[in-house]
Amino acid sequence: MKPGGTEGGTAPFIAGLGLTLTALGLYLLFDSVHVVSGGMGLISQWLIGHSGGWESTSRGIIFVPLLLGVGLLFYDAKTRIGWGLLWVGLAVIVVEILSRLQFMFSMKTSHLLLILGMTAAGIGLMLRGLREDKLAERRKSDPP
Repeated sequence: MKPGGTEGGTAPFIAGLGLTLTALGLYLLFDSVHVVSGGMGLISQWLIGHSGGWESTSRGIIFVPLLLGVGLLFYDAKTRIGWGLLWVGLAVIVVEILSRLQFMFSMKTSHLLLILGMTAAGIGLMLRGLREDKLAERRKSDPP
């Protein structure tokens, strides 16, 4: 019988404790992050930079490839250029949205250090549990 009264041993307990600490630390970290939309996205900045300072309030031009692709696909669903414009248009919109996101922390430095320390300790305990599990397997396979 192993420590803890089961045949499982200490490695699964340590790995489980590490997983719990890591999950709690990451939850607290992600719970403290506020996501807001910033100024211009990557593609909007590129368009303004190449157009000599032209600035639009809507930046609706990023929808043009998507709309052209949808129009072509309604005309002929087998056209490759229609599918290409559709996927390029979707990719442009996703890149534009993701490049506008800004992440902000709203916590004290002491809380941040505690959260990062908890997460690092949990990762360390999970790795230790894996190492002890491998050592136990190696001891079983080695002849006495």
